[in-house]
Amino acid sequence: MPIEPSDARRRLRTLEHGTTPGAALALFDDLPPLSVGDLLGRWAGRGVPTGHPFDGLLERLGWHGKVMRSPEDVHPLVFRARQGRLVGITPAWLPMGAALRVAPAVPPALAASVFRVLRPVVTTTRPQARLRVVEHRGVTSAAMVYDRLPVIDAFRRVDDRTVLGVMDVRDDPQPYVFVLERADPPQ
Repeated sequence: MPIEPSDARRRLRTLEHGTTPGAALALFDDLPPLSVGDLLGRWAGRGVPTGHPFDGLLERLGWHGKVMRSPEDVHPLVFRARQGRLVGITPAWLPMGAALRVAPAVPPALAASVFRVLRPVVTTTRPQARLRVVEHRGVTSAAMVYDRLPVIDAFRRVDDRTVLGVMDVRDDPQPYVFVLERADPPQ
């Protein structure tokens, strides 16, 4: 039986200080599913440190979160650009396998500098993913399916404004775990 939102928030706050993949997945498994409609809107994101190679990387690059305008119009990687403007990027340009291997060895300042130079090249206004209902870890819930990458972000509800996500990448046995907080009223 899914846990109460107050217990979910308490457990999530504890995990956000750093945890194991197993503990993060245990919380994910205890959370209730979402419908696709529950995800529509703008979301601010942050990672949950679990020892994944991407821990802290997106934040260092200026990741803001995700924008989900409709089931067919989804921007999975939205970053802050100049003057705080939000821009979506084309994730297909990101070599996931190489990024997973190299991310831990690249100094954060170097990664941020390189990304600032590349961001205008990979910026797009076109949707880069879709929302679908999928079964993940034995529960059917809303998920984001990337258009041109072997990536699915599965979601579960923490409370009415907070979602826990698990990025499932083909050939990466450890999920990247992240939190989305609603940045606008529900649609």
